[in-house]
Amino acid sequence: MKATLEQRAEWVVVGEAFSGHHALATFHLHSAHLTLMDFIMPQMSGLEAARQLTKRHPDVLILMVTTDPSKQLEIEAGRAGIRGLCAKNDMERLLKAVEVIINGGTYFSADAAA
Repeated sequence: MKATLEQRAEWVVVGEAFSGHHALATFHLHSAHLTLMDFIMPQMSGLEAARQLTKRHPDVLILMVTTDPSKQLEIEAGRAGIRGLCAKNDMERLLKAVEVIINGGTYFSADAAA
């Protein structure tokens, strides 16, 4: 995913976390415009890590990625303050979601279908 994102010259991956706890502990070290959060992470789900991040940093932009997006996960992600959800294996939609979110929008499957 990192290589795909960095194909865009204006996008740079500034950090990576190996778990939800690691994401929370290192978030303040980076000046990221957008945080990609995998739903499945060791020790703490990406959804729970995102909930905690949005409580501490209400303006954080988070795109949740997962292998199996669902309407229920989309609802939970929205409630957690996550700005988008997409399948991590669909690079075209992933890149579109990043672009939409960094430009102030949201990107959920219902948005993508419209």
